[in-house]
Amino acid sequence: MNNRELAGTFTLIANLLEIKGEVIYVTLAYRKAAESLLALAQDANIYWKQGRLREIPGVGKAIAEKIDELLHTGQLGFLLNLEQEVPPELAEWLQVPGLGPKKVALIWKQLAITNLAQLKEAAQTGKLRSLPGMGEKSEAQILVGIESLARRSGRIPLGRAFPLAQEIITALMKIPGVVAASPAGSLRRMRATVGDLDILAAARDSSALMQVFTTLPGVMRVHGRGETKASIEFSDGLRAQLWVHPPERFGTALQYATGSKDHNVQLRQLALENGLSLSEHALARIDGSGEILCATEEEVYAALGLPWIAPELREDRGEMQAARSGKLPKLIETGDIHADLQTHSTWSDGKLSMLEMARAAARRGMRVIAFTDHSVSLGVTGGLSMEQHIQQQREIEAAQAELGDSIRILHASEVEIKADGTLDYPDEFLASLDLVLASLHTSLRQPRQKVTERIINAIRNPHVDIIGHPTGRLIPEREGADLDMDAVLAAAAQSGVALEINASPYRLDLEDIYARRARELGIPISINTDAHSDADMDMLPYGVATARRAWLTAENVINTWPAQRLLAWLAKRA
Repeated sequence: MNNRELAGTFTLIANLLEIKGEVIYVTLAYRKAAESLLALAQDANIYWKQGRLREIPGVGKAIAEKIDELLHTGQLGFLLNLEQEVPPELAEWLQVPGLGPKKVALIWKQLAITNLAQLKEAAQTGKLRSLPGMGEKSEAQILVGIESLARRSGRIPLGRAFPLAQEIITALMKIPGVVAASPAGSLRRMRATVGDLDILAAARDSSALMQVFTTLPGVMRVHGRGETKASIEFSDGLRAQLWVHPPERFGTALQYATGSKDHNVQLRQLALENGLSLSEHALARIDGSGEILCATEEEVYAALGLPWIAPELREDRGEMQAARSGKLPKLIETGDIHADLQTHSTWSDGKLSMLEMARAAARRGMRVIAFTDHSVSLGVTGGLSMEQHIQQQREIEAAQAELGDSIRILHASEVEIKADGTLDYPDEFLASLDLVLASLHTSLRQPRQKVTERIINAIRNPHVDIIGHPTGRLIPEREGADLDMDAVLAAAAQSGVALEINASPYRLDLEDIYARRARELGIPISINTDAHSDADMDMLPYGVATARRAWLTAENVINTWPAQRLLAWLAKRA
């Protein structure tokens, strides 16, 4: 069993125990063990063989014995007995938004149903609404949740795939004779989720590359290894492939492997129009007079009479036409960003003080930072009352005095858009803040019209400057609110409010397709890290990548503006 399979076993135990009604500290122990197994940089089998299982955080004597049993026998008696008490299929129900362990247990015991198909039928036929604590509204929410669960894929969040790909590339580039290495596929196009990791390398001799790749830290299985291709699986279940090409053919190989399929179809058609055939190996002349070898992608596009097209644009959304007419945008870059307008400190759910966060931002070249600690109704985050905001303002003044003009600190708030569409604070108080960022966090499963009205109410409030992570999605666990985006974008265009691209790779919300539409409507965009710690600030490139996929330039994003222009824009909106 690999780390992910072991972690899945302990997560299943925790879920079944919760449904059974076990005390919380017992279920938390199993969840902690699962989290630690997923976070291990080394295969858990190595710890097991070396008798070091209890060195894994959260693994005590009892859980170490269970891991030992699992790795010895492939099964666990404790789990088999538990599954006799609680049907294991019920654990899948916990993935349905709005269904917690108590509701799952209630439905199971009252209606004697155990699978999602039966649950869906019970909801459709009105059998859930009569149960204690439930009604038509709960029934409808469960149906919506089941439908959203069916739409989930097994794709990997960008925030998990990209760092691993960079580690692999770093290891490969240390090998003598390796000329280049790059991710490919949807990862290189920086889509929010990706499939397996595809890595390309350029070298004359592939043997050393194959050896290093197949013995990388965390590799659990080698699924295949040839002269120029290898496939591996890491201990967390993620798979990666490596292809090695001669340096003089690397450009065509990388272009081909990056895709997308539809972009490549258009490029091959253009090649045919120019008497050429494009493959992953070369551009070949159709008349048989030879090949055009391309060591770089720039050479591939130039041979077809085009400027190089950034990978983020290669989705067949007009990029070929723009390239042919010389109208490709100068895409925004991470270095263009000089302000972070959503961050959190220890005043709510952040890990560092405002002074520490401001220093971290200044080290990264930020000239402005806004502290958008949560508002009062989001109690789980320690949201601030208006009185606490007054105290926070004094601390901001002290931090500003210490930091001088190295960075400008804004007193702001991430204000909750409540279930009834109102905001957490009265307008008089909102007007006193330097910046107001309004967000949805709760009641995301409301009907489309209701949840859309909520966000439009916030957009139309004259004191709201930015709408944070508009749909509230979390990748891959939670779908965003079912917003009428046409209505939302129309309201934003009318009010002049900015829409946020949240740079957390587990949000990347606003999605690229809507961010591009916002650009076309003249809606300003704000790219923010939503940082709760120093390390979170390093997530900025993910947000910039989403903006690039949306064809955004620096001018479209308020975080790129000089500080005085940004402050003037905020003052005008106040």
